[in-house]
Amino acid sequence: MIATAAIDQKVQALAMQLLLDGEEISNTSEWSEALMSLSQAAEMHNRQDVAALAREVAGQLAGPMAAASAHQSLASGIGRLQEALTERPMKLSLDRELIGDFAVESREHLISIEGLLLALEQDAQDMEAIHSVFRSFHTIKGLAGFLELEYVQQVAHEVETLLDHARESRLIITPPVIDVVLESTDYLNRWIRHLENSPFATAPAELSENEWLLRRILDVSVPSQLPLADARGPEAPILGEARESASKRSGPSRSVKVDTDKLDYLVDMVGEMVIAQSVIRHDPDLIKAQKPQLTRNFTQLTRITDEVQRTAMAMRMVPIGPLFQKMARLVRDLTRKFGKQAQLDTFGEEVQLDRNIVEELADPLMHMIRNAVDHGIETPEGREAASKNPVARIELKAFHLAGQIVIQISDDGRGLNRTKILAKAVKNGLIAANANPPDTECFNLIFHPGFSTAEVLSDVSGRGVGMDVVKKQIQKLRGSVDIQSTLGSGTTFSLKLPLTMAIIDGLVVGVGKERYIVPIFSVKEMLRPTAEMVSTIEGRAEVLMVRNNLLPVVRLYERFHIEPRSKNPEEAVFIVAEYDGKLFCLMVDELIGKQEVVIKALGPMFQQVSGIAGGAILGDGRIGLILDMQGVFHR
Repeated sequence: MIATAAIDQKVQALAMQLLLDGEEISNTSEWSEALMSLSQAAEMHNRQDVAALAREVAGQLAGPMAAASAHQSLASGIGRLQEALTERPMKLSLDRELIGDFAVESREHLISIEGLLLALEQDAQDMEAIHSVFRSFHTIKGLAGFLELEYVQQVAHEVETLLDHARESRLIITPPVIDVVLESTDYLNRWIRHLENSPFATAPAELSENEWLLRRILDVSVPSQLPLADARGPEAPILGEARESASKRSGPSRSVKVDTDKLDYLVDMVGEMVIAQSVIRHDPDLIKAQKPQLTRNFTQLTRITDEVQRTAMAMRMVPIGPLFQKMARLVRDLTRKFGKQAQLDTFGEEVQLDRNIVEELADPLMHMIRNAVDHGIETPEGREAASKNPVARIELKAFHLAGQIVIQISDDGRGLNRTKILAKAVKNGLIAANANPPDTECFNLIFHPGFSTAEVLSDVSGRGVGMDVVKKQIQKLRGSVDIQSTLGSGTTFSLKLPLTMAIIDGLVVGVGKERYIVPIFSVKEMLRPTAEMVSTIEGRAEVLMVRNNLLPVVRLYERFHIEPRSKNPEEAVFIVAEYDGKLFCLMVDELIGKQEVVIKALGPMFQQVSGIAGGAILGDGRIGLILDMQGVFHR
């Protein structure tokens, strides 16, 4: 619609200019340029017919031509352009704004459909679920028809017909039926991704050849001719009542859809406002003023700023439930592929995380679920031989802990084999042959690139690719991974993540003239040592005795090659920090204070600098570098 108007305006402008010029067309080159501009605009909107016609008229004006002849050619050409637009108006599917709205709404429906189908696999007579899935496909079909997306409309229509048989109790929802409907959701999801990424709605071959899917839908759509009471059950609501009940439960919609770029920009601007407010608060002139009214006004401004900041950050938060639901589909597909049985239980679906973190978590969770199904849980026969329930149990949990979000992936399978892990590590040269590390360090060896104890390779896992990616991705999100495992009983992976990637609580420290920010979640304690607490091992590694434990020392000034106030440990402050389950001591000159800081990216130039996670503007207007504890420890 919008694209049609844009091209039509260009044609109407050409027609108006032709009327104003009369029959005296003196400069044909300007008209040729205008027509070529129209041709380019038409091509951008997938109107090759209009583009070709505009080029044809421009070509007629290329040679020497009398003014009257030029006027006649232009009048004829513009008339033909107007007819072309009238005969075949611009497809709505080329309107990027409408396509964006369609993608957002359809994806919400498809996510809901997957969850309802998995529920129907457990209870095929859940009529409310059948009605809900039917309504979702009906909505997608209507939207696709409005936008002239014929392939999407065809598939949605056939699935809708299939579900109508189930609604009317003429068809039982069986595993083959669910398989076909899930294949249809996969097809529609691929279409949505294509529409979002492609400037045109023309379908590539893998999406336009949908006859195989339509045949599959038709094959399972044959009504079962069952008596109504047998399939429907006495408690099933009629369709009209089930819409009504959903409407009463949900009430009127009180949400609006906002472009994510606008939302991110708003959050960035709120961050700038917080920084500006902090700079003003530490301004020496304001501190000297000591005026009660000014102080009260500034306190009120601080309160409002904090409230706006919390609200803006909350707008970025989304529940983790939809991500957990995707994992349920993955477990279903993988167990059927490997001939295993497993039940996925989820807890804490309502827990909310930063939208960016949830998006980045999809791949790590997928890798771990694949490993759990392929290597973790046994076959039904193997589980029975081990006196276990033939149906394995996989749990996904999300909960708050000490200012962080913890996501746990647990299974009751065979567990990690410490002996195999150590043998593989020795073979790969990761540890010495006589090494006997604790379980925590032993299990962390599986995160090394190319590390795998699998004896049989599969197309899902076993090639040593995956767990190293998991570790890197979690660390990129400023998180950590812990492993607990008991041979024969199962394994639990715990992912600890910050609530948001935009703001962190930090401990501001000073080294020489520089300021650094240590993420508060990695700080265990702070102390000023005595001389007998500091020692060296073999004249090389410096350690600090803390609560009867020798901890390695990292002098921050050595890491970044700056001049400290003093190199004497007794005059410094030591921060006991944790990285990846390991404790070490960070030596700094002074502690300046705790501050909530807005994280600023440092750009591609500094991405390879080990030990730095980002930057922040401190309350006094100075820039502080946020430390990456992994990089600081290993640098």
